[in-house]
Amino acid sequence: MLDISLYSTLGKPPITIDVSESFYQWLIQSDFAEIGIARPHPIQLDDETVELAVVDLEKGNVSNRQRFREFLLEVIAQEACTMLQQLGESPSQEKYQHGTYKLRRLQQLRLGIEDKSYQFLQRV
Repeated sequence: MLDISLYSTLGKPPITIDVSESFYQWLIQSDFAEIGIARPHPIQLDDETVELAVVDLEKGNVSNRQRFREFLLEVIAQEACTMLQQLGESPSQEKYQHGTYKLRRLQQLRLGIEDKSYQFLQRV
């Protein structure tokens, strides 16, 4: 599993979203990877400060936060349509879990990015 993390400058604990390798590969080959530039920035984790390569969500003429949000909303709409077509009328629980995986991870990302108390995103 790989993860995408969001960090706050307001003392909130990080949000870490674990994703499968195939989902991560799909994501980094999409426009998601083109949004923002990861730069080293000191991040407070527990009782220590560490230097992490993160994307500042507030940077840019159109903020990186807004660009990520627009990307995710578009992809969520596309994924919902695809998922409904693939699942049919009464999918098994296993088929449902597998079929909704990407949509659930995209939604987690969107909610974290929309939370303005998180300022930095790390793609690891």
